[in-house]
Amino acid sequence: MRILWLNWRDIKNHEAGGAEVLTHEIAKRLAKKGHKVTLFTSRFQGSESHENIDDVDIVRDGGKYSVYGKAKNYYKHNKDHFDILIDEINVKPFLTPKYVKEMPIIALIHQISPEQFTYELPFPVGIIGRYFLEKKWLSHYNNISTVTVSESTRKSLVELGFRKVSVITEGLSVIPLQEAARKEDTFTITFLGRLKKHKLPDHAILAFKKIREQIPNSHMNVIGDGYLLRKLKKMNIENVTFHGHISNKEKFNILSRSHLALIPAVREGWALVVVESNAMGVPVVAYSVPGLVDSVQNGINGILLSQNTPDEMANISISLLKDESKLRRLTETALQYSKRFNWDSTTEQFEKILLDNT
Repeated sequence: MRILWLNWRDIKNHEAGGAEVLTHEIAKRLAKKGHKVTLFTSRFQGSESHENIDDVDIVRDGGKYSVYGKAKNYYKHNKDHFDILIDEINVKPFLTPKYVKEMPIIALIHQISPEQFTYELPFPVGIIGRYFLEKKWLSHYNNISTVTVSESTRKSLVELGFRKVSVITEGLSVIPLQEAARKEDTFTITFLGRLKKHKLPDHAILAFKKIREQIPNSHMNVIGDGYLLRKLKKMNIENVTFHGHISNKEKFNILSRSHLALIPAVREGWALVVVESNAMGVPVVAYSVPGLVDSVQNGINGILLSQNTPDEMANISISLLKDESKLRRLTETALQYSKRFNWDSTTEQFEKILLDNT
C-alpha cells in the first residue's frame, strides 16, 4: 500500500507526545513490511521540509494552524501517488471527508478533547470549541472507519454518532526491566508529561507538598516541558527538581529509581507514560478519568483514585510509601503488566484495518 498519513506533529517535533510515538512506531513498521508511508506534518524551528526517518518519508509544511490547509493542497497535487489516507485527529481534524473522494480514509483519534478546549483556550473560544466546534468537526467522520486506542474513547465517539470504531492496543518503546532497579534511598516521586493545564502537573506538585508533610525527606522529579514551567517553579515547593525535556535514556534512568509516578489529567487517550513507568518497575497513582481507567488496572499496575484531587493523590501515595510489602508487590505486578505491550502487535492490528478498507 501507498499510505498518506496526516498528523499535526512528527516524532522530532519538540511538542511531540504519546500520539506521535504511536504514529512513528506503527509507520516505521509498516514501511519495513513493504508499504510506502508518507507522513505530512507541520514545520517547527530547525526542521527540514523533507526527511526520511526509519524508512518513513516526512514532508513538512505549514505551522501549527496552517498545516491543515497545506495538507489539503498537498493531497490535491499528489493524490495519484497514494492508495489510502490516514487522518490523525488531535483536537482539530484535517476534515478530509470534505475533499478526499479518490481513496479510503481511516480516522485515527486518540481522544476527544472537550476539556482541552476550556482548559487551554480563553473564554469564549474554549466554550465554543467544547460545545460546538468539536462536535461539528467530528460529525464529518461519522461514517468513516475510525481507529482509537481505548474503550473510553470508543464509547465517547459512539456517543457522538461514529458508526465504525475499532480499538487497537498501545505498544511500548522501551524494553521492560528484568527486575525492578535499586530505588533512591529517599522516597522519590515522578511526574512525567507535558506541562500544560489539561495535564494537571500542578495537582501532582500539590500532592507532593502534602506527601512531604508526612515524609519530609521525600523528593519529586518533574520531567517534561511546556508553558506552565515558570508558573510551576514559582510554587516554590521544596525538594522538587524540574528536568525539562530530556533524552529517553535520562528519563528512564530517573523513572527506574523512583518509587511512584503521579498521573493526574482531565482526560487521556491512553497515557503511554503509565506503561513506560511500569516498564521501569514503577507503579502509578492516577486520576480516574477516561483513558487512565483503561491503562491503569487498579491494584495491578497502579492505583486509581476514588476522588480526583491532590489531597487524595497524596493520601494514597503516603499509604503506599509507608507500606513496604504492598509497594513491593505493586512494583512487581506493574513490571509484569508492562510486558504485555509491544508495537509489533499494535502494527499488526492497524495493518489489518488498513487492508480491510482497501
